[in-house]
Amino acid sequence: MPRFFFTVISGKNILDDPEGSDLPSLDRAIEEALQDARALMSEAILQGRDISEGCIIIRSKQQEVLKVVRFADALDRHD
Repeated sequence: MPRFFFTVISGKNILDDPEGSDLPSLDRAIEEALQDARALMSEAILQGRDISEGCIIIRSKQQEVLKVVRFADALDRHD
């Protein structure tokens, strides 16, 4: 099973994941990143902060960037 590493960028804050997570696919890693983005934005909203410009970078074991998940992409925007 591949290991994915997540880096959270929110404003000037950067949080690296040195351990990574074993997940069955990149699609599953993207789902995890979207869930994390929603949780982080919810917490920030409760504190009166807007972090919707942030993102989570998903990298491979070799540190290759596989996907950038923008926090704004985690929002369900039905008009």
